[in-house]
Amino acid sequence: MNYENPIMLENFKEKTPARIGAGRCGSRPATPAQLAMRADHAAAKDTVLTDVDSKWIERMGFFTVQTMCKDKLEYLRRPDLGRRFSEEALSDIRKKCKFQPRIQLYVADGLSSQAIEANVEDGLPAIRTGISKFGLELGTPFFVKYGRVATEDYISEVLDSEVTCVLIGERPGLSTAQSMSAYIVYRGTVGMPESRRTVVSNIHSNGFPPAEAGAYIAELMVQMLEKKVSGVAFKR
Repeated sequence: MNYENPIMLENFKEKTPARIGAGRCGSRPATPAQLAMRADHAAAKDTVLTDVDSKWIERMGFFTVQTMCKDKLEYLRRPDLGRRFSEEALSDIRKKCKFQPRIQLYVADGLSSQAIEANVEDGLPAIRTGISKFGLELGTPFFVKYGRVATEDYISEVLDSEVTCVLIGERPGLSTAQSMSAYIVYRGTVGMPESRRTVVSNIHSNGFPPAEAGAYIAELMVQMLEKKVSGVAFKR
């Protein structure tokens, strides 16, 4: 194909994973672009439908609690059940976790198992190191299976934590299937508005590197403890 400014196009392509200047053959994308898109789409489907490896969870030293979803299919069909726990699960959290931690962090699979396995091992140590500089430590980290963001509201209440943070796999796109986010709240409560959450997103190797993101998340949580607020009311 002939482009008016091919040098500028190449500069754009170096700076973004977006499919620009991919070319076409008649009315359809060029074969290499079409095959790459199909491969990325397959990877996105795989990470949504695959569970986080139980051996990885064990290696990280996490215990596991499950939301009210009985399996992955129900998790995808019933987002409401992925936000809640049974009384048995809440009791398990109470028994195994430190009560009233200043900072409680846990990991949830969300919509990308690959995001969790690819980013938590570098991100979590960076968070620990960051808060330790201020004489703080995390509560008891654990893993939530079939979890959505609002599980942190129940966890915040049941553990009476000041700041609660969940590292969760995000819905994959066609540029990456490994994007993780951190959702952080000060004194979270069940039924609270989403505007009370602070979000750090796009955490993956080609976005916000997990170790760097971990240091940033630690800094945010320390500031939330100082200011006693999160979400849109939080100003750095």
